[in-house]
Amino acid sequence: MYSQSTIIESLDQEGRGVTHVEGKAIFIEGALPGEKVTYSSYRKKPSYEFAHLESLLKESASRVKPQCPHFGVCGGCALQHMEVSAQIAAKQRMLEDTLWHIAKVRPESMLPPIQGPAWGYRHKARLRARYVESKGGVLVGFNEKSSSFVAVMRQCEILPLHISALIVPLQHLLAKLSIKDRMPQIEVAVGEYTSVLVLRILEPLQAADEPILREFADKHGVQIWLQSKGPETATPFHPMGAPQLSYSLPEYDLVYPFMPTEFTQVNPYINRVLVRRAMALLDPWPGERIADFFCGLGNFTLPIARRGATVLGMEGSVTLVRRARENAERNGLSQLTEFREADLFEKTADSLSALGYFDKWLVDPPRDGAMELVKAIEQAMAPRRIVYVSCNPATLARDAEVLVHVKGYTMKAAGVINMFPHTAHVESVALFER
Repeated sequence: MYSQSTIIESLDQEGRGVTHVEGKAIFIEGALPGEKVTYSSYRKKPSYEFAHLESLLKESASRVKPQCPHFGVCGGCALQHMEVSAQIAAKQRMLEDTLWHIAKVRPESMLPPIQGPAWGYRHKARLRARYVESKGGVLVGFNEKSSSFVAVMRQCEILPLHISALIVPLQHLLAKLSIKDRMPQIEVAVGEYTSVLVLRILEPLQAADEPILREFADKHGVQIWLQSKGPETATPFHPMGAPQLSYSLPEYDLVYPFMPTEFTQVNPYINRVLVRRAMALLDPWPGERIADFFCGLGNFTLPIARRGATVLGMEGSVTLVRRARENAERNGLSQLTEFREADLFEKTADSLSALGYFDKWLVDPPRDGAMELVKAIEQAMAPRRIVYVSCNPATLARDAEVLVHVKGYTMKAAGVINMFPHTAHVESVALFER
């Protein structure tokens, strides 16, 4: 291990500062672009090294004091030491660089970044819980940075204030239970009218545990659910008469009920702006037939239908397909929507053509992207417009390479979505046209 100075060039996809020394990439934790730093390497490979920041010789104008006292220990955030607008600019640059280096594609225009509140935004989260006698009892929080250990936490600045305020009470609660060492996870889901805590239990509660949980739920105004195995086993425990979890898109007069273990966007403020942006890019019209691939519970499907288009939503989860149908019926859109369960990672040209022609696509895949789907596009059935919502710049770029260089599309526009402020996670939206 040694220490030397260098100037930081950019950020990587984990939020580390990147520099090059004698042709080797050095990834330095805690360093920001433009800073001159000294560092010490802790892992060396032939073409790269990982390093700790030793000292700041020249500080970036974007460096700020982290708001959370646990930053640097907790692994939930990577960029609280960087001013928010600079975070967004870095993510935009990361998107552009990734598209060029992987796909040799540049958008004709860059869209304004989608941004919203920087704190208290995270309405879905999975907190770890672990009984550690040497640390005074039960720990509740996110994992430590680059570790499987649970961070010692008293608050979380990216969770809603009322959920952050429950971290210490939850530690005390779990410590009182007979199965305190058999409850590894608490899933948090915040809706517009209620908040749910799903306790993952590896053993059944004992009778004495139940009044303790009821008292906690009543005192803090939350509903407690219990989950014994997979997500489908989550069931409400107390209170039984709590309002149903839901979020809304007022601009489209839509309400979406959901279960706490079902996928929804973690940031409802950004989601509203994202849906508006996606509708503007897709521009659905009555009489058009549109496909919404990886449709989830209908987050984009229903606004498309509200604009008058006929929509087929496809999703791999039978649970989400059922929820999407229920949401379409609840919002009076069953006549314009159809939902089907399908493994979109195994789509072929034949199975795609069998669905019929679509004027436009909206695609919102998980981190693995939509490679098989875009490869399956045939000339005669190709939609004239595709809006691609991505949570991984690398797979977006990989799929864009096929769309542009093989399928004949042009990337008309792209831009970042700051769904996860203070993390290095980059979400984006892109428009492709033929």
